[in-house]
Amino acid sequence: MKKAVKIITLILAFALVFCLCACGGSSSGSGIKTVEKGKLTMGTNAQFPPYEFYEGDKIVGIDAEIAGKIAEKLGLELVIDDMEFDSIIEAVKGGKADIGMAGMTVTDERKESVDFTESYATGVQVIIVAEGSDITTADDLFAEGASHIIGVQRNTTGDLYTTWDLEDAGLATIDRYSKGADAVQALVSGKVDCVVIDNEPAKAFVQEVGGLKILDTEYVEEMYAGAMSKDNKELYDAVNNALKELIADGTVQKIVDKYISAD
Repeated sequence: MKKAVKIITLILAFALVFCLCACGGSSSGSGIKTVEKGKLTMGTNAQFPPYEFYEGDKIVGIDAEIAGKIAEKLGLELVIDDMEFDSIIEAVKGGKADIGMAGMTVTDERKESVDFTESYATGVQVIIVAEGSDITTADDLFAEGASHIIGVQRNTTGDLYTTWDLEDAGLATIDRYSKGADAVQALVSGKVDCVVIDNEPAKAFVQEVGGLKILDTEYVEEMYAGAMSKDNKELYDAVNNALKELIADGTVQKIVDKYISAD
């Protein structure tokens, strides 16, 4: 009888230890299911300065640093997977990335496929033209009888908005490129009349390539957020709560200010 009691006591003791281990705090990352255990995988397209770009062999930028801080709060290691922009949402949906961050704009269409975190930055779509272009304001793209060729990065909001507003209305032809830089090169070579793209990379492209300018009138303003799977609410809540804390304590603004001047 004593032997049986001892065996039962040992079993209960082991069960208690197992339970305590299994219920460890999620701050260590042990209670959160991710693509790769102990790691937070961020899908991005590292051709979008200052949000993500290469510095040597390393991907840096606003999104990369914010994701790094989120991973740190969750006790996870950040892994950044560079891919085509139009593959990011599919990677998140298919379980190949935990979060998509690439200057990703919140749209109703994208909400059908993924859940978005709290917005952490505001983006502005602008129009790049060659100096001396007859396109002087955004209104010129909407003029009756307009038939411009517009370069965009494929599946970005520049692509989506110009398709809805202009191509579908018969006012323009949209040429789509896998990289924003390729669209800008098409503008330089005269293959397109203008490029619609986010303001920050636009400034970098214009500074790098001579003979181009950004029009004073904006095309559209939008909100950036992280895209996450609808099937992993525990991870979504953990990431979103960490992001909210980083916004509240000023960390996100410091990161944004590091890459984007107030001027």
